[in-house]
Amino acid sequence: MTSKCWQITFYPDKQIDETFDEFLNNFFEVVSQNYNDNGMDEYIGYIGDSFNEENMLEYAKHSGIDLPSYEVVELKSENWLKDYVIKFPSFEICDFCIYGIHETSQPKTDKIPLQIYAATAFGSNHQTTQSCIKAISELHDSQFIPSKVLDIGTGSGILSLCAAKLWPSSQIIAGDIDDEAVIVTDGNAKNNNLETQIQAVVSDGYKHQAITNNAPYNLILCNILANPLIAFAPDLAKNLKSSGYCILSGFIDEQTSDVISAHERQGLKLIKLYSLDNWRAALMQKVN
Repeated sequence: MTSKCWQITFYPDKQIDETFDEFLNNFFEVVSQNYNDNGMDEYIGYIGDSFNEENMLEYAKHSGIDLPSYEVVELKSENWLKDYVIKFPSFEICDFCIYGIHETSQPKTDKIPLQIYAATAFGSNHQTTQSCIKAISELHDSQFIPSKVLDIGTGSGILSLCAAKLWPSSQIIAGDIDDEAVIVTDGNAKNNNLETQIQAVVSDGYKHQAITNNAPYNLILCNILANPLIAFAPDLAKNLKSSGYCILSGFIDEQTSDVISAHERQGLKLIKLYSLDNWRAALMQKVN
């Protein structure tokens, strides 16, 4: 039997706050996010056949939300969650072939396969993620072997999964402020038989006890946004081992100088800058 759901795409003209984020997660069954070069991301909510636009507007008003412009689309399928939310085409990047849990079989590839569920954890094929994977692969090719890895803002856990596959002796902590992202990361780790290597925790930055207890780290992955990258720079340096590396991403060209300078002030030096469209990623090393 064909069922349906509604897809509501929001187009904010400014950075969203926690109130809007809470509205999305409380009102919709599934929420995802599309990144844009200008930093004004799109937020997509999915809800079943019970959706009523007037109810959404009333809920937003009750929550004190002034909704940005949005578009409502009705989706029909036998399984809308599978067909519209968790389905994405497999893609290859560097050492990896990444494919979704909707696939009935592993794609034919000579790459390392990674199967992920990415519906409610963002950015698995975003430009910043691709640049981070490239940096991870290049570090691996340089014979660098980290025993401890920290992934801040893990999202779907994709960077942790890549690191675990390339460095099977490493222990990885994946932190995210969003408990849904942690649930997804746990699931992805289990689906790829990496649950003994990856510990996912709900953490606002570096505050979780598991993160502080396991410091310092040989490698820190931090794919978030420019402002939190800058704010977290002292914490990153504090938790990074001397001569250790970090991979930073989630910022655009115009923000590059500010992000790099914030980390240089903490005793890091730029090793390589990665560019994909208007997005940037940086490989840096702690020199003191």
